[in-house]
Amino acid sequence: MSRPRKTKQRRTGDRGERRTAFYLMLRGYRILERNYTFGHKEIDIIASKGSVIAFVEVKTRADMSVAPQASVTEKKRYNVIQAAKGWCMQNGAEGRIIRFDIAEVPVKGRINYIKNAFSGQ
Repeated sequence: MSRPRKTKQRRTGDRGERRTAFYLMLRGYRILERNYTFGHKEIDIIASKGSVIAFVEVKTRADMSVAPQASVTEKKRYNVIQAAKGWCMQNGAEGRIIRFDIAEVPVKGRINYIKNAFSGQ
């Protein structure tokens, strides 16, 4: 049985996630997971640096006329938070600082990395 082909949108998203992972590694982060799923909820990148665990939502766009951060809806934030809770239960995060970040990745151009983009409360 052959694997389904990736759509152009999925390939673009994959490139954005690779660029973001590289961006984070250059800044001293260790990538713990990529495309982590908890039930039907997903987190693009989980990275750590010092006492911080960053749960990163990556938004890759060819058209940056609308800020990608705006597409991280309340429902998406809720799903990321729930998946992060699942990851923390499975992996232990006691004493760690939990942060929710967004990486806005244009197809061409510089990454806009937003730390503490939303709260886990």
